[in-house]
Amino acid sequence: MGKKSRGRSKPVKAEMPYVVRTFAGLPHESDWVALREMVPAASGTIKINGTDKTVRVCSLLPGANPGLVRPDGEIWIGLQVQHNFGDISRDLAHAVEVGLETAPGNPIAMGDPGVGNRLQDLIAPDSDFAVEVYSSFDYWVDGVDESAPVRSMLQAANESITPTVRLSGVDAAYWTEIGDRHFLRWVMSHDETKLLNALARLHEAGRSALRDDTRLIGSFRAHGLLVPVWDLPPALDADDFEEPAAAFADRLDDALGDTSPLTSAQRSARNGLANRQLTIR
Repeated sequence: MGKKSRGRSKPVKAEMPYVVRTFAGLPHESDWVALREMVPAASGTIKINGTDKTVRVCSLLPGANPGLVRPDGEIWIGLQVQHNFGDISRDLAHAVEVGLETAPGNPIAMGDPGVGNRLQDLIAPDSDFAVEVYSSFDYWVDGVDESAPVRSMLQAANESITPTVRLSGVDAAYWTEIGDRHFLRWVMSHDETKLLNALARLHEAGRSALRDDTRLIGSFRAHGLLVPVWDLPPALDADDFEEPAAAFADRLDDALGDTSPLTSAQRSARNGLANRQLTIR
């Protein structure tokens, strides 16, 4: 290669490796997926490794912003954002890192984080992620003065919120009301192939409903996890499905433990469930 050609050479930018399960290894992985994709107003708190700092992880922040540092110095980051630089976990870790250097009362300025730490590298091993779901976005302004533009934005956000409740007896199952219909969307962290087989066994046996008046209508994939969805009767609230969901979890555990080959009818049920899948991420 001549000198002229060598002079035009540019360093190759490191590429973000593709990760199927974005939030694998984080506490309560399924809830991270739920808050990222389908829960309008919720938050949980994480501890940062090697510091006394905590970070509040919110489903959504005003303007879908990546994060902010509250006047009291608390760092908030948002999961439902407009940017995606190739690895959501790295994006979120970058927002945390920038937040640690941002003065109180300021937004977190998000740029391309490149290749570096992921959330899995920053969160303390003993950190929990206990999710609290809200009926409004009023938590955005807890402890701060509301200006007229903020009140207007908050009102608009609250008018568009989808009522959502997290069931307390099982992991990452969310009752939601969309228009005049009710659904249960349950983020499950099992291996997808094993989970589909187990659901097929239950479906073929007529045991995939939560109750007689419910119906498993399909599932969607998000961040490497499968999210089964049930259609629910509109006259019932989230509390009415605590016991049925716990009973279904027991049936599912039994089905997951069955490693025998699927029968022809079970394979047909599995194909039907697989054909009704939608991939979100």
